[in-house]
Amino acid sequence: MNIGIPKEIKVKESRVSCTPAGVRHLVSGGHRVVVECRAGEGSGFSDEKYKRSGAIMSASAEEVWLNELIVKVKEPIAPEFQFLRQDQILFTFLHLASAPELTRALLDAKTTSIAYETIEHGGRLPLLAPMSEIAGKMSIIMGGFYLASHHGGEGKLLGGLPGVLPAKVLILGGGSAGTNAAKSAAGLGAEVTVMEINQDRLRELEALLPPQVRTLYASEQNLEEMLADVDLIVGAVLVTGASAPKLLTRSMLRKMKPGSVVVDIAIDQGGCFESSRPTTHENPIFIEAGIVHYCVANMPGAYPRTSTEGLTGATLPYIRRIADLGLEGAMVMVPGLSGGLNTWNGYVTHKEVARSLALSFHEYSFL
Repeated sequence: MNIGIPKEIKVKESRVSCTPAGVRHLVSGGHRVVVECRAGEGSGFSDEKYKRSGAIMSASAEEVWLNELIVKVKEPIAPEFQFLRQDQILFTFLHLASAPELTRALLDAKTTSIAYETIEHGGRLPLLAPMSEIAGKMSIIMGGFYLASHHGGEGKLLGGLPGVLPAKVLILGGGSAGTNAAKSAAGLGAEVTVMEINQDRLRELEALLPPQVRTLYASEQNLEEMLADVDLIVGAVLVTGASAPKLLTRSMLRKMKPGSVVVDIAIDQGGCFESSRPTTHENPIFIEAGIVHYCVANMPGAYPRTSTEGLTGATLPYIRRIADLGLEGAMVMVPGLSGGLNTWNGYVTHKEVARSLALSFHEYSFL
């Protein structure tokens, strides 16, 4: 199969969808891989490394997008819509529930799109997991950074000092991102509470997390009771394929201390705070009602080397199977891949995406 790896053009997005080692693996399987020049530069991978791995380098984004299978990191943005077409498989993070314009572009072009974040296997989201882990750890780094007074924060150190109480961190959601956020916050000495709605997951978290991390059932009353004292809230709630639920309303926000920080990991899916709006690594924060908001829509892009290597390790087996078997064969043979199919032949083929965008759902069929 002919595989294209474009250079990411989203603001401050330095990741690339495949490492040179990953390209070598695909080329050794008999596939042709075209990589856009400088695509890997931000992750520390030179064009020369890709050439030595067997890639064909191209200075033309259009030429790269002409291939059958396009493998990206982030969703196409407006300048790339012109490259979408029917005889093409797009494999990337999509987050269509919060992207109506992109969804319409995919439907109009009749592009077959497969979203990393909706591929499920064994109750897990294996392609989303490495990025969730990075975002979870990073949420505490960024939250602690913006608690500093010169960034508009209240001036409180996460771990406190001997004789000085630590900051209080509240994490909404006990999935991969929330778990990693809790571990990181506890490791820095913060007082940590994780709220989760699933009782079975609450029991798992009690065993997984350090003993100083508390768990709490996620109810509106419990959340409101914590707001007056909390210093940092991390939103890490995910409903696969759907828009994130708005757990923290603007009226709740006003109950928090001025200078507190909220980090919305769920911003790719629309955000789980009512006051959230997407920001970039160039302008990562805004302040509303005295609360510092960090809502960067591609958080792991700040650590492109780690992110690229982690993402390639997760996606490469799927890329190889699609290339080896074709789309139909891979859908049958690869567990969970069918759940990743978001658009096909001009239809939305994921129920939660369709529900979130008020579009009709169509069951895909290759017959």
